[in-house]
Amino acid sequence: MLLPVIIYLPDYYARELGVDLAVLASTMMMVRLFDLWFDPFLGFVMDRTNSRLGRYRPWFVAGAPIGMLALWMLFNAQPGIGGGYLLFWLIAGYVGQSMSQLGHMAWAASTATGYDKRSSVYGSILVFSILGTFAIMAMPPVMRLVFHAEPVASVQSMGWFVMLVLPVTIVIALLAAPEPRRPPAAGKATFKGYVDLLRRGSVLRLLGADIAWGTGPAIAATLIFTYLDSIKGFDRSTGGLLLLVYFVGGMAGAPFWTLLSKRVGKHRALMGAGLCYAIVQCVMLMTPGGSLPLIVAGMFLSGLPSTAGQILLRSMMADLADEDRLISGVDRTALMFALLSGSVKIGSALAVGVGLYSLKLVGFDFALGRDNAQPALLTLSLAYTLVPAALGLLTAWIISGHRLDATAHAEVRRQLDERDAHLERAAAQ
Repeated sequence: MLLPVIIYLPDYYARELGVDLAVLASTMMMVRLFDLWFDPFLGFVMDRTNSRLGRYRPWFVAGAPIGMLALWMLFNAQPGIGGGYLLFWLIAGYVGQSMSQLGHMAWAASTATGYDKRSSVYGSILVFSILGTFAIMAMPPVMRLVFHAEPVASVQSMGWFVMLVLPVTIVIALLAAPEPRRPPAAGKATFKGYVDLLRRGSVLRLLGADIAWGTGPAIAATLIFTYLDSIKGFDRSTGGLLLLVYFVGGMAGAPFWTLLSKRVGKHRALMGAGLCYAIVQCVMLMTPGGSLPLIVAGMFLSGLPSTAGQILLRSMMADLADEDRLISGVDRTALMFALLSGSVKIGSALAVGVGLYSLKLVGFDFALGRDNAQPALLTLSLAYTLVPAALGLLTAWIISGHRLDATAHAEVRRQLDERDAHLERAAAQ
């Protein structure tokens, strides 16, 4: 829902509404700092929710209207807006998204409990997520090329599309998938237990990999239109179409990474994705400008590994939530996904800061495009290609130490099932 905010709005606000780059960067980073404490708090509350709809589905539903209102205000902003307007509505948007997305991910983890099944479920979720993203991102180029709409109306069409479709998809999800009942608790939640969770090496490794993985593609997403225009010589209409090619690559890659994880394990599949992403980004740096076939091929190849982290890291966190419940006796699935969600937002905040501030420091002017000075253009090119490539390699190195593979998780599930059955028999007596 909010991916267009990361990809389109920085360029749109800077070009069309005249918002200063420093204001954009600082505002979006402040929003991410808000999320860092809000998501864990939300996960803590969500794990203790008990309603007829379940623990997670009420939050999934409640977040939608908040996010939709914020999206409307962000995409219909008028010239002259300041940092306060952006800060308020960005926070509202991310609050709504956090509620719905966190509920959605924890709901999926409770529905699928097997090691490979989770990869399949999160892979399927991501394919449909990409289809939705593809539809949203298609709105600006379609509005321009087919309906000859002005740039402002083309960007605003994305907000309209989300507001019309999101309520329908929420109803479909609620009707399609029930939420399993809460497993019996074998322990008591304490504050010390939550502190210990943050000290656990396996959890920290997953969060570190997620920060590295999330930062690289997010930097590229923040700079993509500026890079394609100023470095490769493609206007924003063509850039919008090239972005769709990237998402097609992501959709094509999702089943591959899911299948590979079943063959070699989730962490090894993610290591391969990190290496693949680094190589492709380096190739993009050397691709000559103005060559549309080569850029199309490069965008597709960049998209192929882009979905691996979202599938595999979520699936691995669900596995770690099982291990944590076996150790602590408390189900903290939502909290652990909140930590993962927070790490994604750290990556996005770093991406906006690194991307926009670096351009600000070298005097890059969005309005000048390819007419900027060579040092500014070189900074843009390196920030779009080599920085994400290095972060892909860092992800592969961090996740190489992950140890909860299919065999270890199967033993965790066996012990959990035995204990749950014993507790349920005891409660029945």
